[in-house]
Amino acid sequence: MDRTRRGRRLLVSLCFLCLAVLLPGALLASPAAGRKRRQAGFDHYVLALQWPGTVCRQTNHCCSSNGCCRSNPLNWFTIHGLWPQYSYGGWPSCCRPTTTFNMNKIAMLKPILEKYWPSLYCGDTSTCFGGRGPFWAHEWATHGTCGYPEIQDEYDYFSTALYLYSKYNVTKALRKAHIYPRNGRKYAVAHIVDAIDHAFGRLPHLVCKNGSVQELRLCFHKDYQPRDCGSEDDEAWSSSRRSHCPRYVTLPQSALGNATEGRLRNRAENVPRAHGQSYV
Repeated sequence: MDRTRRGRRLLVSLCFLCLAVLLPGALLASPAAGRKRRQAGFDHYVLALQWPGTVCRQTNHCCSSNGCCRSNPLNWFTIHGLWPQYSYGGWPSCCRPTTTFNMNKIAMLKPILEKYWPSLYCGDTSTCFGGRGPFWAHEWATHGTCGYPEIQDEYDYFSTALYLYSKYNVTKALRKAHIYPRNGRKYAVAHIVDAIDHAFGRLPHLVCKNGSVQELRLCFHKDYQPRDCGSEDDEAWSSSRRSHCPRYVTLPQSALGNATEGRLRNRAENVPRAHGQSYV
């Protein structure tokens, strides 16, 4: 019986990967989303998406694991993480101390993850309880383990995030509203928020740095239906949004990897290599 169950799950995984590689929009059949939901100790999810053109400005040196250093620029939003959240603020973290990250469980998703969920930093980072690991291990240990029992394992976590990322395609929604990555071109924050609201019927949350969009976050109920990330009447949310973003912001283009690598190599001689990076 166990052998039959494992074989069936392997077949589902293969079908899922084939569809995803051939057609990104086919990531609409999340295994976790299809199961009957059970209550867990959180209230909703945040799908945090990062804009590489802004994040990569912080890069001090290149390495093979850094998506900022690729030969082809990342001119689309990439996934930062899928985070269980509390409605009153804050989030659970590191919820299953005995669980270690198993890369084998997401091996079939790796080509998709490398494109849409790359690390934009070099080196390992902290996971939980003194451990260290790659970016995916950090997101799973810190956030993915807190989705239990809705999210059972690594495959559930990463495939569910990819499902939401594909179904609610932020980059495509902004392009339909004529919002493109262009150095120096400024867009009204209200225009960006309205474009997402028009596409998905819900308000996002923006995080900015130095006048540029750094993250765009979508919020979901526990059944993966979209919900507002706060509301215009929520004073704390409105204040937070104003404190992060000016009225007009940019979406800077991501530099070509080879140009970035050459520029950073010259700077790296005087910049100590960080052992790791801190992620939310």
